[in-house]
Amino acid sequence: MGLDITKEVAYSFAEAVEKVKEALKGVGFGILVEIDMKDTIKKKIGKDMMNYVILGACNPTYAYEVLNIDPEVGLLLPCNVIVYEKSDGSVVVSAIDPLKALPSNDEKLSKIAEEVADKLKKAIDVL
Repeated sequence: MGLDITKEVAYSFAEAVEKVKEALKGVGFGILVEIDMKDTIKKKIGKDMMNYVILGACNPTYAYEVLNIDPEVGLLLPCNVIVYEKSDGSVVVSAIDPLKALPSNDEKLSKIAEEVADKLKKAIDVL
């Protein structure tokens, strides 16, 4: 899609999910929601799929700032980070890149998007 910061990691799926949470915490993000898509799909429609988790990551300070600048930015919150296991067993971590998802002429919003993108990149780089 081109809106992401992505890395293939050398962890098992379960280990990668925990490492991602730790890495996000290390750069100031908490997890507001965790959605186990494999479990949800199985329960809702009885279909099997790959291991796939969506983490809703949030840094309250940045969220507060951007929502006070433009409440519509809430459509992009929390910052989604996904972890999934491909058919070959490799595991991928991907985060939304706020610089690409939030093109803005507002200097304050652009600065915050840049800071958030930098933190998300740092979290993924340490994996």
